[in-house]
Amino acid sequence: MKMKLLLLGIFLYSSASFSQNSGSVTGNIKDMATKEAIPYATITIKSGEEILTGDMTNEEGKFTIKNIPYQTLTLEVEYIGFKNYSTTITVNNDKKDINLGDILLTQDSEVLEGLEIIAERSTIEQLVDRKVINVGKDLTTAGATAAEIMNNIPSVNVDQDGNISLRGNENVRVLVDGKPTNMDAKTLLKQIPSTSIKKIELITNPSAKYNPEGMSGIINIELKKNTNDGFNGSYDGGITFAKEPKYNQTIDLNYRKGKFNFFGNYGYMNSVTFNDGTIEQIENNATQLFHIKNDSKMNNFKVGFDFYLNDKNTLSFYTNQNYSDGFGIVDNNIIGNNTSPIRQYDRYDIDTKNQNYNIAYKHLFAKEGHTLDIEGNYNTTSSDQFASFNLMGNSIDPYNDKIKDEMNSKIVNIDYVNPLSENSKLEIGAEMRLTGTDNTYDTTHATIQDANFEYNQDIYSFYATFGQKINKFSYQLGARLESYKVEAAYRLGTEDAPFKDDYFTVYPSAFLSYQANDRNMFQISLSRRVDRPSIGQTKPIREFSTPRVISVGNPELRPQFTNSVEFNYTHILGVKGSITAGTYYRAISDAIQRTFEPDLSSESAIADDRMIMSYGNFDKSNAYGFELSANYKIAKWWDIQPSFEFYNITQKGIVTLKNQQTGEFEMINREVEANAINARLNNNIKITQNLRASLFGFYRGPVDAVNAKSKEMYKIDAGLRYAFNNNRASVSLRFNDIFNTMKYGYSSDTPFITKGEFTWESQSLYVGFNYMFGGKSNRAIQRKYRENNEVQKSGSFF
Repeated sequence: MKMKLLLLGIFLYSSASFSQNSGSVTGNIKDMATKEAIPYATITIKSGEEILTGDMTNEEGKFTIKNIPYQTLTLEVEYIGFKNYSTTITVNNDKKDINLGDILLTQDSEVLEGLEIIAERSTIEQLVDRKVINVGKDLTTAGATAAEIMNNIPSVNVDQDGNISLRGNENVRVLVDGKPTNMDAKTLLKQIPSTSIKKIELITNPSAKYNPEGMSGIINIELKKNTNDGFNGSYDGGITFAKEPKYNQTIDLNYRKGKFNFFGNYGYMNSVTFNDGTIEQIENNATQLFHIKNDSKMNNFKVGFDFYLNDKNTLSFYTNQNYSDGFGIVDNNIIGNNTSPIRQYDRYDIDTKNQNYNIAYKHLFAKEGHTLDIEGNYNTTSSDQFASFNLMGNSIDPYNDKIKDEMNSKIVNIDYVNPLSENSKLEIGAEMRLTGTDNTYDTTHATIQDANFEYNQDIYSFYATFGQKINKFSYQLGARLESYKVEAAYRLGTEDAPFKDDYFTVYPSAFLSYQANDRNMFQISLSRRVDRPSIGQTKPIREFSTPRVISVGNPELRPQFTNSVEFNYTHILGVKGSITAGTYYRAISDAIQRTFEPDLSSESAIADDRMIMSYGNFDKSNAYGFELSANYKIAKWWDIQPSFEFYNITQKGIVTLKNQQTGEFEMINREVEANAINARLNNNIKITQNLRASLFGFYRGPVDAVNAKSKEMYKIDAGLRYAFNNNRASVSLRFNDIFNTMKYGYSSDTPFITKGEFTWESQSLYVGFNYMFGGKSNRAIQRKYRENNEVQKSGSFF
């Protein structure tokens, strides 16, 4: 409307300007912080509230407005993301041509809140259905990859093997930009550079709008997407010094012109990592010593574009390509009084290619918030693994394994949102997910047969949610209807073992929130979720093998279902920060857990001491816990983010134990009540305007489980960051695990009495450099681009 009035004023004024005295005004519009020109800023000349004339700045930020009448007038400058500028000018015979020189605009922090600005420190925001961690520079310097910074996130843990858990449970779904990938979470997190992450969302009790997988919820990693005008970009590079240096490089590029926005990024990582471990088998006084070395290289790039057909329709496309190759060595020695020395030397060579293609269409109806999204996603992953095994001191001859994995998924979803009124909203949608895998295993082992495993999964779903706000209360009710079908075929030699499963399930959800005032919000939610067995958990082809441990999947695993109730409270402390607290309860059926059984079929001389690791469905279990976190500013130069988490889970299952008198194995029912405590404290200290320091402490208490008991873990990290060149460049330094205390220890009696400890390169020094470049630092007006995917923008329903 303002632009229409401006054009009308220009037309009316220009028709009469020739009959009266007039002058002109010129000037240059620049960004106060960067001193760069601001193109296409709006200049308005007003007499009182009446718009007389105006113009827009050119590519160089300059403007000239002629035919200005003789009088005292107001000149206003507007540009999205900056505070409005206003000044008074007087045009008369003495001052006919006025030159205002450089006009400096100040960035508006409130407007820029939703734009791509990297804060010094990460902030935590508790919304109605999720916790949002806006990733700041303190987290991006905590490590080179997503896996390395996850332990700094409240409620999230990553163990020594890279397995991620949320609220103490590994049944968590990891998404990137709201979408799944074929890669397992452990591999995925290692291949996402931390500098590419915009924010991390923890959705612990998702609504019916989301796929119901993941007992403990969803972790959504939203990547950055540059939206600056013109050509812009950034470079991030770093070196991690440990036993051997590890390198990471990332470059982001963006070009925005007219109706098109082109974007792309490239990341490269090269690392050599070391892990060591010991497993002691008490009854025969034998010890396994592990020395593992992995040399991996990763190339990842993403390219795409947004095409703004008009103000109501946007078409977007992107492809993400990831190529990685790794070479690993596992040196396993077994020594002891009651066993002959055995050494197994394994070499692994793995090449993986993951390709993702995404196309989306967004339509905005006339009514604000009334939208239609249609999206298609195709993902394919291929992996070739070649392994050689050499057992010295054993009768088994050296042999080779070759494993080829092919996976693909097709996803099509439609989402429709209609604000029925100012205080109510309806959301409906449908989704089709088709996933297929083909795993082939070839071996030169004398007695092990070749195998093939096919696993196909088809899911069709429809959801509907309705939300309404009534005074201080808001509620949302929803349900997801889902048809699930799986067909699997395991071929060992000439024998086939088919497996089928087909069922229909309803997943309801409900949310109720109460906004007591501007500082206090309460929320309660209920949902039903499912954990379907993953490909790795169902694949009977062995994952790895040592002289005493072999790992295989179980193709007959059943899904586990979870009914959850959760309560959250948020208190705003004014300018000082905020406190969030939450508690939850879960009822779990057919829980999927690790199993340990003796290998009674092995021909090896050490068969009596060999274990098979697999997965099984355990009995019903219950879990509850609570969390407390804060974001508090102690002083202008010091703020902290403490968090504390307590979890309790009652586990029931059948375990295999060896009778010490008879030497026979027995299966018994066992029930364990496990408690876990996690605590974190992150300190951010402003030393000078350009120099920042951070200090991070982490503690995880011991945990009991049906099959094993793990020991406590803790560490302290420290870091420095110095910014220069008008904040366009920075150097970061971080010392991880200063006292080298981080290690994983456990004890178990299933099926043998064992204890063990594993260490990795937790103690390291990271040095990073960041540089932002480009001729423009300004934002396009009314840009409509798809960035949040299915992730809601705010915590309210409206």
